[in-house]
Order: sequence, then structure tokens, then C-alpha cells
Amino acid sequence: QVQLVESGGGLVQAGGSLRLSCAASGSISSINAMGWYRQAPGNQRELVAAITSGGSTNYADSVKGRFTISRDNAKNTVYLQMNSLKPEDTAVYYCTANLLRLGSLSGRDYWGKGTLVTVSS
Repeated sequence: QVQLVESGGGLVQAGGSLRLSCAASGSISSINAMGWYRQAPGNQRELVAAITSGGSTNYADSVKGRFTISRDNAKNTVYLQMNSLKPEDTAVYYCTANLLRLGSLSGRDYWGKGTLVTVSS
């Protein structure tokens, strides 16, 4: 079994910061890309940021310059540092990882259950 567990969500005032973490555990052979998506009420899930195993990153235009994604490959963990938060950043944030399980021939995407981020104005 593989699990992705997010932490670090909560309530913050506009202009504040939060740091999300997501740890992957279980029978993992290797992890390719990892990333964060978010879904606000009434909206579709959208990509926030992603990072490859080599450290290349990409961001949604709405978070560029404010959010930073990073990962610790030794800990199978991905982070999302969120600064200058805005009320429109309020959403459930989901971690995802494309990984290869031990004994498997091909990788697939796994998802965490999400962590709620609420930004008050």
C-alpha cells in the first residue's frame, strides 16, 4: 500500500504564510513528479505547483512569486511554502505523486486526502 499524508493547513489572515507538507510512505520503489493541486468550493481541481525528481518546477500563474514547491527525496516528502496568502487561495490542497511501487512495472498517480487552507480577509 502507498499513502500520501498532507499536513500544515489551517486558518491564516491575508498576507500571512503557511507551509504544507506531504509525506509518501509504503512500498515505494521510486517517485517521479510530485505536486500540489487545490480545489475551492464550486471550482474544478487545479494545479498549483509541481516538481520533478530532478528539481524542475512549474507553477500556476496565480501563485508565481508567492508559493515555492520543494522536495526532500530522502524523506519522500514534498513541501509547499505559501507566502502573501490571499482569500482566493482558500481551498482544499491535495498532494499528488507519480510513483512506482515495489514489484510494479509502471508508475501511476497517487493522491492524498487533502488539507484545508482558509485565508481570511
